[in-house]
Amino acid sequence: MKIAIILSIIISLGVSSAYAVPYPEYGVNVKTVAENLSVPWSIDFAADGRIFFSERTGQLNVIEDGIIKQVMSLDVGGGEGGMLGVALDPDFEQNHYIYIYYTYNDFLSTKNKLVRYVEWNDTLVEDKVLIDEIPGAPYHDGGRIKFGPDGKLYITTGDATLPDLSQDSDSVAGKILRINPDGMIPEDNPFGNAVYSMGHRNPQGIDWDRSGVLVATEHGPSGWRGVAHDEINIIHSGANYGWPDVIGDETLEGATSPAIHSGDDTWAPSGAAFYYGNIIHWNGKFFAATLRGEHLHQIEFDENYNVIHHEKLFPGEFGRLRDAVNGPDGLYIMTSNQDGRGNPKLGDDKILKITPYYDTENGPAWIQNIIKWYNQKLVSEQELLNAFSNLATRGIIATNS
Repeated sequence: MKIAIILSIIISLGVSSAYAVPYPEYGVNVKTVAENLSVPWSIDFAADGRIFFSERTGQLNVIEDGIIKQVMSLDVGGGEGGMLGVALDPDFEQNHYIYIYYTYNDFLSTKNKLVRYVEWNDTLVEDKVLIDEIPGAPYHDGGRIKFGPDGKLYITTGDATLPDLSQDSDSVAGKILRINPDGMIPEDNPFGNAVYSMGHRNPQGIDWDRSGVLVATEHGPSGWRGVAHDEINIIHSGANYGWPDVIGDETLEGATSPAIHSGDDTWAPSGAAFYYGNIIHWNGKFFAATLRGEHLHQIEFDENYNVIHHEKLFPGEFGRLRDAVNGPDGLYIMTSNQDGRGNPKLGDDKILKITPYYDTENGPAWIQNIIKWYNQKLVSEQELLNAFSNLATRGIIATNS
């Protein structure tokens, strides 16, 4: 693997792991932000520059000025559970609320809960339990939490290996939930409770495009009816996504089909994000971190949310990927090679940041025309990268090294 070779060179030279590894074929660099972590699961960013992230083994940490500090440790359940989703309140700078979804053991059973904490000087105090007794199990605990553009908090839950719960609108298992930041139920929720959509198996990634459309990733049943059928779904209020009655291309009256599924391939898609910004040329594309697939899946939708292009990026380079997030200075991804199913390499697990390979900001102003043509789909991504490569060879633009 390219990264293994480059890392061995870095180690032999004694260079810091902060060195950016170039991927000119994608037009990006990949930099290690943090390493030697214990199964990182979720990440969020404060406006003051701090980066908060969870480790599935029960720790919440903060990165400040390049230094990692543990701010809380919980006794959490095992298996696929643990300390999972983390989200900062949209008004975090004023109220210092942090929301955490985690698994706990209750006598002989496993459950999940969503708790709001107050942060102050990198310490947390429990403020309020928002949802408790979410069915849990060694598998299928969901766990992604994220604020939507409507200011509501969305939560993904797994079926806790009890598929029939996904079709029970009175159960919070196998669902995407939607609540107010104080735990109250929004008046426009479709079932009069916390349930926003149902019929899910194990959704682990959610994000919204700029028009407010919600897209979710979902783990399919590997080997079920001979195929995996991991899914990317366009989420609508009150919709039923069919599990366990239908998967993939199968249809059933009242069930919503996925925008795309993996067929007989296995992606195990987890955290996901739309990337918006002018830092990387991937503006408007959707990215899903994949676990068993060991790649970053890039998807492009048309205006009707049909998939017009998708591809695997960095296949096998970083191993299992747990989360993808649109950060303030690039696209962030997290590895999950220490979770018992991966093959850890030196420094695993890691938080990685994807940034531009070519320095277009300090080039001639007309360089932005090429990017504009690309965004207007007048030139392909390969034509864009070929142009950048030619301009770098001629010394018109530099590379970020």
